[in-house]
Amino acid sequence: MAVAAAGAAGPVFWRRLLGLLPGRPGLAALLGRLSDRLGRNRDRRRRRSPWLLLAPLLSPAVPQVTSPPCCLCPEGVHRFQWIRNLVPEFGVSSSHVRVLASPAEFFELMKGQIRVAKRRVVMASLYLGTGPLEQELVDCLESTLEKSLQAKFPSDLKVSILLDFTRGSRGRKNSRTMLLPLLQRFPEQVRVSLFHTPHLRGLLRLLIPERFNETIGLQHIKVYLFDNSVILSGANLSDSYFTNRQDRYVFLQDCAEIADFFTELVDAVGDVSLQLQGDDTVQVLDGMVHPYKGDRAEYCKAANKRVMDVINSARTRQQMLHAQTFHSNSLLTQEDAAAAGDRRPAPDTWIYPLIQMKPFEIQIDEIVTETLLTEAECGAKVYLTTGYFNLTQAYMDLVLGTRAEYQILLASPEVNGFFGAKGVAGAIPAAYVHIERQFYSEVCSLGQQERVQLQEYWRRGWTFHAKGLWLYLAGSSLPCLTLIGSPNFGYRSVHRDLEAQIAIVTENQALQQQLHQEQEQLYLRSGAVSSATFEQPSRQVKLWVKMVTPLIKNFF
Repeated sequence: MAVAAAGAAGPVFWRRLLGLLPGRPGLAALLGRLSDRLGRNRDRRRRRSPWLLLAPLLSPAVPQVTSPPCCLCPEGVHRFQWIRNLVPEFGVSSSHVRVLASPAEFFELMKGQIRVAKRRVVMASLYLGTGPLEQELVDCLESTLEKSLQAKFPSDLKVSILLDFTRGSRGRKNSRTMLLPLLQRFPEQVRVSLFHTPHLRGLLRLLIPERFNETIGLQHIKVYLFDNSVILSGANLSDSYFTNRQDRYVFLQDCAEIADFFTELVDAVGDVSLQLQGDDTVQVLDGMVHPYKGDRAEYCKAANKRVMDVINSARTRQQMLHAQTFHSNSLLTQEDAAAAGDRRPAPDTWIYPLIQMKPFEIQIDEIVTETLLTEAECGAKVYLTTGYFNLTQAYMDLVLGTRAEYQILLASPEVNGFFGAKGVAGAIPAAYVHIERQFYSEVCSLGQQERVQLQEYWRRGWTFHAKGLWLYLAGSSLPCLTLIGSPNFGYRSVHRDLEAQIAIVTENQALQQQLHQEQEQLYLRSGAVSSATFEQPSRQVKLWVKMVTPLIKNFF
């Protein structure tokens, strides 16, 4: 497993070498360290090495697995089962998965789920806004908590909220002040955790002003959980995300094991975060290293252990459940077992949680994403979308050097979340245009215009924040896999922030159709990028922005 992770995390060239050394862990570990160093150096280079275009030819079919695939159970039928060697695999019925289309639907569903929650509400987001819609959400929480106290048989309802410390503390009225009344009124039922990156410390913490300090690293996970149902999204808890900021959202209904996993994950990050107190102060849990006052290496080691314990214990549970469900009595067929009530029906959809926390040396999402891009065969189509087009060099190398067709959807400057912002932030859309033009020029210089196409999303009065990936296998008109969650495929997502998304693999045609329609609705509001795009007055980038972009692109 260590060999597999080391190989998949580094440049794909080394994966082939590691795959040839199954019995030499020492040498494999050395190559892994070399690959990490090469990876860091590669991300610093502006020009790609032509050797990286050979990446697909040098990589193995899938990451090395620790055990042979199970061919006697339903999970053995799809080609992405290798992901379960890294994370827990949750087999579900596609009838429990619903794709949401709009911010309003997302907002109304959340309020409805809060109102009927009996046991737990868990919400992880970058921040909670301070407007009337956000207050409406807080009021829903307060009402549900109040009912739990007044019930004839009081419930054990718990509310856990995880936000980022710097973003959640910005301004006099902020996420903290919005949540303090809940914390003061229901101290035994409400927990508010504020993650503080360990890299913002010392003089750096004292000197970098508010807003700019958020560039160092953030809690960026977006998970909204109500009893046994979960919403995975890239949307924050803010008014625009409830009205006119387009994102993606998937609702996993009555999926207890998935809800348990994300509850434990949010609890783990919450445990290594600062705890908001009723007087608006913060403190660490007893025995926990302070994120910016304590030793950084010790803190990151403790955080890694806390999070990886959640991932590994869930993997073990799911493997045991899998064995009990499908292998405890080989004399019974699946149909007979299901009829007898002592087996679950065979799933047609699989959920894999992908976690990326580079500050804690957790790179699962990066490993899986790189492998998916590497292994997409000739004739396959990958639809990739991001609100902030700033791909890491590794992802760009794979897009430009692999065989699949790519349709990449990004925000036009007018629907970028920073469009019209005051000060330096107002120049960020222009910086993204500059990055986009550089990438498009490279596509053209390699003669890849037919295989790799860019499209810009535009919608009057809206902004664009959707991110994710849809994979269509060669010859298929429907996607079999999607990635959905918080990562933007950029440097921040890979190296600085805490991120989580899920890979959904499905064989169910109705769910595939849902995913296809979601993709189509987003791309229908876009226009193709061509050389003429960058000749428009709105695409002219000032010289100082061009000069500064290489220096700051790793911070946004």
